[in-house]
Amino acid sequence: MTKLNSLHLSDKLLDQNKYLYSDEELISRFQAGDKNAYVELVNRYKDRLTNFVYYFLKDEELSEDIVQDTFIKLYEKKHYYKPVAKFSTWIYTIARNLANTELRKKNRVKITYLSQMNNDMKNYELKSKDQSLNSKIENEYLLDELHLAIDRLPKNYKTAIILRDIQGLNYEEISIIVGVPLGTIKSRINRARLQLQLDLKIFKKEQ
Repeated sequence: MTKLNSLHLSDKLLDQNKYLYSDEELISRFQAGDKNAYVELVNRYKDRLTNFVYYFLKDEELSEDIVQDTFIKLYEKKHYYKPVAKFSTWIYTIARNLANTELRKKNRVKITYLSQMNNDMKNYELKSKDQSLNSKIENEYLLDELHLAIDRLPKNYKTAIILRDIQGLNYEEISIIVGVPLGTIKSRINRARLQLQLDLKIFKKEQ
């Protein structure tokens, strides 16, 4: 896994219309003994969950371990799922709880990329005359800066904005996953977006 495959990853994965079975139908089939349904759920969610967990742990191998544990819990506790909730809400809650446990265990109160940034980065100049390559590198740099800005958000804001604007979940799902009222979720997302706009304002001026 690379550092967050794409901010639009969820756009490709959230379109349930392209699937023969919905997530809820698959978990129902798995509960009835169809192991192929389990495999399909893993395939649908492994990348999304890994990206989600990575935002908090900043450790690729550890994130993959957490997601593997998530799917083990799915396999072992499949009958805990009840159709009153969306499957995505249930599986994200499991992954989030496992990630939080790992954070507490490692005592990672503040995790940031800033300490990893090279002070000489601002002096770097592109030598290539290939404008398409320059544009690609510039876009990747801006994407990195967006990741940094998200990472600097308070944890509650960061969780909400990742679930909404990167993973593509709706407000009701996020409210259930995080365990706070819907109005609080909307407020956190709005404040997170405002903070990101302020943090990235410099890049808008440069364009």
